[in-house]
Amino acid sequence: MPQSSAPPLTKEEIAHALSRSSSSSAPAPDWIPYSTWKRVNSINPSILLQILSPLVSLGYHPASLKGANGVVLDKPGKASYESPTSFRIIVLLRTVSIIRERIIAARLLLVARARGLIHPNQCGSLPGLSTYHACLTLMNDVRTLQRPCLKVSSLFLDIKAGLDNVDNPTLTRILREGGIPSYLVSWVASFLGELSCTLVFQGTPGTPAPVNIGAPQGFPISPLLFLIYVSPLHFRIPRGLMLSYMDDFALTTAFISYRGNICRLQGLFRTIQAKVARLGISLSILKTELIHWRTPSQRHSPMCLSPIQLDGEIFCPCDSLRWLGYWFTPTLSTSTHFSRRLALVKGAFALIRRLSPPGAGLAPYLCHRLATSRVAPILLYGADLFTPNVGSLMRLDTFWHKVQRWATNCFSSTPIGILAIESCLPHIQLLVSQRQRLAALRTACSPPSINPATARLHPSFPSLPSYRAPDSSRARTKGRSSVYLPLSWKTPRPSRPLRNHLPIDAVAHRTIAFTGGLSRVPMINAHLVPEVLPNLPPRSLMESTYSPLKKRVREALIEHWSRLFPPPAY
Repeated sequence: MPQSSAPPLTKEEIAHALSRSSSSSAPAPDWIPYSTWKRVNSINPSILLQILSPLVSLGYHPASLKGANGVVLDKPGKASYESPTSFRIIVLLRTVSIIRERIIAARLLLVARARGLIHPNQCGSLPGLSTYHACLTLMNDVRTLQRPCLKVSSLFLDIKAGLDNVDNPTLTRILREGGIPSYLVSWVASFLGELSCTLVFQGTPGTPAPVNIGAPQGFPISPLLFLIYVSPLHFRIPRGLMLSYMDDFALTTAFISYRGNICRLQGLFRTIQAKVARLGISLSILKTELIHWRTPSQRHSPMCLSPIQLDGEIFCPCDSLRWLGYWFTPTLSTSTHFSRRLALVKGAFALIRRLSPPGAGLAPYLCHRLATSRVAPILLYGADLFTPNVGSLMRLDTFWHKVQRWATNCFSSTPIGILAIESCLPHIQLLVSQRQRLAALRTACSPPSINPATARLHPSFPSLPSYRAPDSSRARTKGRSSVYLPLSWKTPRPSRPLRNHLPIDAVAHRTIAFTGGLSRVPMINAHLVPEVLPNLPPRSLMESTYSPLKKRVREALIEHWSRLFPPPAY
């Protein structure tokens, strides 16, 4: 019977779900691409509305939509491929099923946030959030806790086979006790039962096999269900922070000594381990990492080597570790991160340049597209958070000049200024600045109730919502010298360098040049906020204000390019 709590499906919800679906995605097993459904919806929107409305009102996921094809791909960088864990299965679903899942996921996300079933410090697989916001929040709290001369340590944990261990009855109980509408609870219970998958690889028999695991990877709603499932793992840490991105958790604590931090982290580990056991999942102990943070002034002092013992295993502190693609060092130095990125992009570029050897191969404009779409993202990943030092910038520039020469097929003696213009590839310094400004703009304009980085802005920052994170450690910086005070948002050039201030303040200060004429910065992704904020401008007005700000950032790139690197006379 139709659920009384189910609001009617609207054409706008279907159009929004289709807008998030790529027309180039591989269809399976019905071979109906998204482009077909988009064309059908543009001609007669009532067709999809009539197909999906009964399923939404009934809270039921039919068995005919539960079959999928699984493409088996090997995970790169594995020492051996004899174990099934060395492979990844990419699930290809029926496109009409994915459209319906996106609609349910959008509804469930708003209700779960309103009921507190998604923790504010969870950043993984949520719209409007990224790995940048998680790492920025971690780095900001580390620097904030170091201001009162405390020693800061972090323990990085990983949930073993997270999505596969989601228990259907436990998840249903969490949703029902959290006040989720009955039609959504019924749909989730129906969705996670009696799934089947046909593995696709050379020599496969093509026989569907039942899938008796939790939330299958590749389904649009699976990450959201996992976030709700692990939300009870979060708890408040005095003088610390608990941050997570999907199944990666970071526990940060501060004390007067590193040994005190180890004792606190051991207690926090036992607490989260007990919570994990109650959910029927486990931690991957071998992936645990420990780091003792230091201030830049301590970079020449001896490093603390105190290990931590967890479940009979001893973990020594790392001199560098990789979390969410960012390489962190105890002093938050950026040279390690960019050295790793440079080594990675050199290997990728060695394969890409074979497509266009000197004097033959691809046209220059195609080489330019490869450079901007493949080479630059690998090279500049993390540049939105980390600023390369002089040595790293010189090495990045040297490699980028090789890419420019390859794209234009110019001589090695061609001047750099002419080479950059002919290849339409700006200098690395300008690309780094543009990425940092765009990231700062997204952070400053995000809703603070759903973005942990934005929620750590100073209360004096001119944002529309006044909400700030209750677990922020900014109050511990009060009474310190003026270096630790928030930046003046009306001063283009602060009296002290930005690197001496808190990271989130330095990020927000980059938006001054583009938001100087506004009394308040606009808020994007307002549709993701479940509660109605008072005195909030219309959503269309805020989006129309935010678009010119991004345009100013792009125009600033051209302006700085012509001013800092003027082209020489031909």
